[in-house]
Amino acid sequence: MKKYREEKDTMGIVRVPLTAYYGAQTQRAADNFPISNRKLPFTFIRALALIKQCAARVNRELDLLDGERAEAIVQAAREVMEGRFNDQFVVDVFQTGSGTSTNMNVNEVLASRANEILTGKRGGKNPLHPNDHVNLGQSSNDVIPSTLHIAALGSIRNLLTPGLARLHRSLSQKADEFSGVEKLGRTHLQDAVPMTLGQEFSGFARQIELGIQRIGAVEESLSELALGGTAVGTGENAHPEFGPKVIFLIAEQTNIPFRQAKNHFEAQAARDAAVETSGALKTIAVSLTKIANDIRWLASGPRCGIGEINIPPLQPGSSIMPGKVNPVIAEVVLQVAAQVMGNDTAIMIGGQAGNFELNVMIPLIAHNLLESIEILAAAADVFAAKCIDGISANRQICAANIEKSLALATRLVPHIGYDRAAAVAKKAGETRKTVVEIVRAEKLLSEEALQKIITGERKQRGM
Repeated sequence: MKKYREEKDTMGIVRVPLTAYYGAQTQRAADNFPISNRKLPFTFIRALALIKQCAARVNRELDLLDGERAEAIVQAAREVMEGRFNDQFVVDVFQTGSGTSTNMNVNEVLASRANEILTGKRGGKNPLHPNDHVNLGQSSNDVIPSTLHIAALGSIRNLLTPGLARLHRSLSQKADEFSGVEKLGRTHLQDAVPMTLGQEFSGFARQIELGIQRIGAVEESLSELALGGTAVGTGENAHPEFGPKVIFLIAEQTNIPFRQAKNHFEAQAARDAAVETSGALKTIAVSLTKIANDIRWLASGPRCGIGEINIPPLQPGSSIMPGKVNPVIAEVVLQVAAQVMGNDTAIMIGGQAGNFELNVMIPLIAHNLLESIEILAAAADVFAAKCIDGISANRQICAANIEKSLALATRLVPHIGYDRAAAVAKKAGETRKTVVEIVRAEKLLSEEALQKIITGERKQRGM
């Protein structure tokens, strides 16, 4: 039989599990929001615990908190950041729009653990109180937006940028490797003029390079923290040095140049930085969609499709068709990209919920933004390692496609004019012959000139 203890908040007595580190307000939130069973990710909880740790150190420095209490909070926060209490953060993503319930969840767990450190007994509010001591100088309204920025920028730096850089290297290496492989270009899904497979991959690489630049540009916005603004941005009940000092410690510990918001009223009322960041993530998702789709089509067949490249065979592709291998990694990337685009819509709508001095959809924004960062990072890394690195060129098919294509007539235009070149292409199509065969049959060019046109007069662009 499950055992309980009684915890008290301003609304009365609440029964919580005896072994829980959280208290009354967390239990109320768990009871009030049985919505999705989704919790805010550990990256968010870790960033929130970091704020609490730095706040305790600063409050000690400002003589607002005694050394014994401060050290107990610092130790408890460190343990939370190490992941020791992940099962104690039980509040659903879909909760109070300020994130107050999650802030109190962390406050109560830290106070409970600190009390255990100091007295041997978890829970309660003595000698350490979740509001008076752990939350000293803070409000959910400045802490939760700051947590979002810390978690997002940390994940971008530690996960997404390295993942995209890995993918960029892989694509760039393939661009070099395939620089001498001539193939057919395609526009409107129809044959166009020849190009090299290397040029095609160089375009992919540049898309990712630009994506890295775009996500890097949001650092300026995300590095502003709302700490010090407390309830509405005025700094009510916070020491004037509290915000700057806490942010300095956070910057020191994360090695990220966080700074105090230039305007606390914007920093708490609006979530524009998150919307901006999601826009950059969506653009990267669109780039990945283009690249993954092109990889699928270039590898299609492989015998009865385009088949100009070979992708690594990772697993059987069918429960009924023996020997079938599917572009599973590209499909994973496409699904991730679709999720990121959907998340962006939710974040956009959430960003509109800044009513007067507070946005009231911060947990939704945080959940979706951090998910987008994490799954894009993982998809980029897997795409590089399990697909791009193993691609090889099917040179025979690339050459055969060029030879069969009517688009080769484009190279005749400078020598025989557009109309005559068009006539050659039309005749080749009607007779099922190649453009070269028609030129030779009608003696439109010398063999030497024809060979120069086919192989010697192209320019390598964009490599």
